[in-house]
Amino acid sequence: MTDNQEQKPLLKVIDHNATPEDVAAIVAVFAAMGSTQAPKKKPRSLWSTPQLRTPLHPGPGAWRASGLPR
Repeated sequence: MTDNQEQKPLLKVIDHNATPEDVAAIVAVFAAMGSTQAPKKKPRSLWSTPQLRTPLHPGPGAWRASGLPR
């Protein structure tokens, strides 16, 4: 955009009797609409990969064995 071009407002309130609460409600609706782009997927954590965890075996002493190296 060049200096001689005027930037148009994103939102123009044409009701001169609009209260600050009315304007805030309109802005909240537009903010909630958000972007039309799909959210980016986060990479899956290796901590949630079942192949990296050893199976748990319930029984006597299992809590102690769960903390010991194999």
